[in-house]
Amino acid sequence: MNNYFITGTSKGIGYNIAISLLKDSNNLVYGLSRTNTIKNKNFVHVKIDLSDIEQVNKFNFQINKNTKKIVLINNAGIIGDIKQIGKISNQSIEEIFSINTIAPSILTNKFICQFQNEETEKIILNISSGAGRHTISSWATYCASKSALDMFSQVVYDEQRQIQRKKSVKIYSIAPGIVDTPMQDIIRNAKVEDFEFVNQFINYKEKSQLSSAKDVAVRLINFLDKSNKYKNVIYDLREL
Repeated sequence: MNNYFITGTSKGIGYNIAISLLKDSNNLVYGLSRTNTIKNKNFVHVKIDLSDIEQVNKFNFQINKNTKKIVLINNAGIIGDIKQIGKISNQSIEEIFSINTIAPSILTNKFICQFQNEETEKIILNISSGAGRHTISSWATYCASKSALDMFSQVVYDEQRQIQRKKSVKIYSIAPGIVDTPMQDIIRNAKVEDFEFVNQFINYKEKSQLSSAKDVAVRLINFLDKSNKYKNVIYDLREL
């Protein structure tokens, strides 16, 4: 049995990753989210608010016996207030870093602490963003939180290279591209005075230039299935 832990499975990419994985009866999927939209005998919903770090600290991983593969997919993310610094709320800053950076960092720490000595395949996949690698006005906290996730992943990779191969954990940070998810709805509804590129994102939708969450999920799963061929940490899914 393969064990997958995925954050943000109620919608978007996380939902579609879970649905695709559940087509294989050898996969047991744990979905970490506030709400649940999946019903399957091999799916376990873990009710958790990732913006509440106390709840994240209390979470512990559980796996079934004879596990062949253990995977953590830190998918959940929010864009927060789309406004310039000085105009956004402090609460939005706290929430975005909690969900996008702190929660996945804590879950990664727990994952490695618990499974480091397990001689089975172990993978951590962080869903990053091109925004973490380029500056975008009015997205300061989103860009910074995803950039931090990239750097965190790279450091963990360096640390794991020093571990015996059978016990090491593989880690990747992948930008999925511009995907048709509820986050895009939020971006398109931003005011022009707050976000100068809003019309550009409206055009992405109108011209069908957004990737579907379903297709992205399938490509991410294929990446995981062929992870041995990928030797770096940072990737852009559109370039694979």
